[in-house]
Formats: sequence, C-alpha cells, structure tokens
Amino acid sequence: MERRVLEIRDMVCGYGGVTALRGISLDVKAGQLVALIGANGAGKSTTLRAISGLVPPRAGQMRFEGIDITGARPPRVLASGIAHCPEGRRVFPHMSVEENLDMGAYLRRGSGEIAADRDRIYTEFPRLAERRRQAAGTLSGGEQQMLAIGRALMSRPRLIMFDEPSLGLAPNIVERTFAIIRGIRDAGTTVLLVEQNAFAALEMCDHAYLLENGRIVLSGAGTELIENEHVRKAYLGG
Repeated sequence: MERRVLEIRDMVCGYGGVTALRGISLDVKAGQLVALIGANGAGKSTTLRAISGLVPPRAGQMRFEGIDITGARPPRVLASGIAHCPEGRRVFPHMSVEENLDMGAYLRRGSGEIAADRDRIYTEFPRLAERRRQAAGTLSGGEQQMLAIGRALMSRPRLIMFDEPSLGLAPNIVERTFAIIRGIRDAGTTVLLVEQNAFAALEMCDHAYLLENGRIVLSGAGTELIENEHVRKAYLGG
C-alpha cells in the first residue's frame, strides 16, 4: 500500500468575505505526480497557498508525513520538506541567478552540500550556469521558470508544488518544463501540480482531482478523467 505523504481533510479557506475552498479533502501519495485541474477561480492556487502556509485555513486539517501542519507558517512548512514553485515564477529580479538559487537553500546548513546541489542544478539547466552572475529579472520567461524550479529543488524537498508552470511560456519551453517535472517525479520526489493545460496535466499525472467552485467534484487516475464525459466537454475541448 502506497504511503500518504500529504493528507488534507475538510479544509476551508478564503480571502476576506470570500470563501475559496469549501471543505476539500485529498491525499497525495509518496512518489506520485498528483494534478489539480479546474477553471480559473476554482480554488487550485488557494490549495497550494494554504499548504504553504500563505493562506491560513479557517477549518479542517493538513498533515504532512504524519505531522499536523495546519496553520503552520511558511518557514516551518518549507523546513518540513515542502517546496512551492509559484505562479509567475516570482524570482528575485535584482538578485543574480546564483543568489536566487542560494535563497532556495536558506534554511539549510552545510555549504559543501549546498554547493554540490547548486552544481547539479547547473548541470540540469546549463543556461542557468551560463547566466549565474546575471540578474534574474533580465532572464527570458523560460529561463526564469528553470530558475524557479532550481530554487525550489535547492531546499531538497520531499514534496514540490508547481502552480501553473506553463503559463506564458512558448510551446517548446512548455514541453521542456513538463519533461523536467516528470523527471522530478521519476527521481523520487512527490509532485503536486496545478496546471491550466488540463490535458497535459492529466496525461502525465498518476492521480488527479477536479476542483469546481471550491469543491472537489471528481478524482481518479489521469487516464480515467481524460475519458470522463464532463471533463472532456468542460476542460478538454469536447
């Protein structure tokens, strides 16, 4: 039986007077790539922000590797082994590529191990190695996405969350980004993915959840949801 890494039960979240999540429950199992799909405003990004500690839940419980992280602040969540690669990349524009990567490891100790991990990122993303002294804000969108992924990996997460990684990228860069995410899963890191391209997300995931109006209305293997009539009509263009 596969081990549950992340367990969410009856979580309610919102902003001001607006309720974004209305009692969602989901599981993420070790080594899986799990996708959250749904329309804009369905609550997908809010789910990731709640897990990260950026939006405190109003009700419900979250457990990561058996430890209650409900309401935990972002540094504690990161220290527990969860990294968040946010929508829009959110690199530090005036800092260099290398400084951005080092920010991903700011909770870690051991300069030798951090340097070795940085070298691995440069091997995976040679363009970042070429631009290591360059300000992150001057990189292309695709290069910034690679940097955001590399920065998240520098924390050595056991669960990495991606929020709309293909947004605003050229098609060839999107394909490269998806290949990297699959590779992260294949290397043993658990992945939770929010992605506007529902077909691509369902095609590569192990399990998926469909969010509508802050509620999970459907879940199953990605291949099952691709064949679901409602999913096909509403999210896959028929």
